[in-house]
Amino acid sequence: MENVVELGNVSKSYKDFSINDMNLQVKRGFVHGFIGANGAGKSTTIKMMMNLLQPDAGGVKVFGLDYKTHEKAIKQRIGFVYDDNVYFEGLHLKDIKRIVAPAYKHWDDALFAQYAEQFELPLHKSIKHFSKGMQMKASLAIALSHHAELIIMDEPTAGLDPIFRRELLGLLQEIMLDGNRTIFFSTHITTDLNRIADYIAFINRGELIFNDSIHDITENYALVKGRTEFLDRDTEKAFVHINRLSTGFEALTENVDAVAEIFGDSVVIERATLEDIMFHLKGGVQRV
Repeated sequence: MENVVELGNVSKSYKDFSINDMNLQVKRGFVHGFIGANGAGKSTTIKMMMNLLQPDAGGVKVFGLDYKTHEKAIKQRIGFVYDDNVYFEGLHLKDIKRIVAPAYKHWDDALFAQYAEQFELPLHKSIKHFSKGMQMKASLAIALSHHAELIIMDEPTAGLDPIFRRELLGLLQEIMLDGNRTIFFSTHITTDLNRIADYIAFINRGELIFNDSIHDITENYALVKGRTEFLDRDTEKAFVHINRLSTGFEALTENVDAVAEIFGDSVVIERATLEDIMFHLKGGVQRV
């Protein structure tokens, strides 16, 4: 299966934060969720994908090409939807279209008009009078109108009300129907990905914890609840993190079969949500 994006042994260091030796692949034709707490490294990773930041070590390839020799060709095929307005606020949408369109060889005026109508975007209204949701739709319409093969979205649902978030997710499902696009969707709102994501990458404090299909994550991770008296040096090895409470313990496992064999019916095993996984791994993977 072809990878649209490949980060190979990528590192990027700042004074108080670093991404170390990251290997991340984004598969063609799927919705790929990218989760992590605020400050985990999501935006830094995306900026390296976009060549807005260069890694200190390692390499980035998009469509099998590197930015050093193919930057223009790569960016012709990418659409970027940011979490805030990136256009001059005084411009009308029709003026933004007029400025942006010549930059893309495959710009499609008819398609832009179609999305403007579908998204109910006023062409003769300045961007500063658009709601946050409308700004998001405008960015998406522009990305789609030059037939972008890879759409990168950085926290697109942040600050949107629940109704509009659901509407936006529905739009993303629709544009994936032809099978020719890939969406890389960064968010800390994990519930947004339950409906649309095929793959999930989880970054924590600059470290890529996993990059798996949503099916594998659902099958492999589980919450285990029981009395603390069942925990000892040997049984604790079945968990990647344990949270001890006054009423017992809650633990995360990535080996459900082992837990079932060790504890039997003496514990409760529940499906772990993405939020559960993020909570238990917020301090990093702990082999207890």
